[in-house]
Amino acid sequence: MEIGEIISDSVKYPTSDWTKIIILAVILIIPIVNFIGIGYVIRIMKGTLAGLDDLPDFDEVGELFIDGLKLLVVGIVYAIPIWIISAILGAIIGLLSPASTVTYMDTTSTALFATMIASYAAVFVAAIIVGLIEIVAILNMAYYDGDLGAAFRFSDILNYISTIGWGKYIITYIVIALICAVIMAVAGLVGVILIGIGLIITMPLAMSFCYMFGARAITTLFSDALGETA
Repeated sequence: MEIGEIISDSVKYPTSDWTKIIILAVILIIPIVNFIGIGYVIRIMKGTLAGLDDLPDFDEVGELFIDGLKLLVVGIVYAIPIWIISAILGAIIGLLSPASTVTYMDTTSTALFATMIASYAAVFVAAIIVGLIEIVAILNMAYYDGDLGAAFRFSDILNYISTIGWGKYIITYIVIALICAVIMAVAGLVGVILIGIGLIITMPLAMSFCYMFGARAITTLFSDALGETA
């Protein structure tokens, strides 16, 4: 499918059942219970991969909770490289930090500033790359019915991304992010117009919609890659 078709289908997808949008919104704002909501996102991925066009039910809550915990584990593992890079760059910046003497500070301030900017840029780029890989890792886990190990089959994951095409993948991701940013901004504006307390209602609903929309869109893209590699 073309990006336009994917986005069009995915925007309509959550609106098939507004009750489920509300249910997910409530679940996501409750600590611990929100793992059920995260697991529901995995279920959306599973349903989309199975060719289903309707939002899944909120049954078998235990399974949803476990899937939510698995996604947390995946997130922690994939964050490790970013932590390591940040620690190394932080140590380098620490070594370049000016000492107490004015002379040393004058001669190193420019290098320190340049190093800090480069470090922030490196961490940002690394986080983007790892994040893109992590999303497909989660999709692969969903494809293998929640098998945690599937999220770390890096050769398969990179092969799927290569099949999709990094360009198409990144563009789709950016479009999803922009649409969700607009939705969240509108929800925030409406919430403020409703005298502040409206934010308690509008923001969770917007977040719920974006979770459903985003999961549907990126899974559809992944599903196309599965078809080509089959």
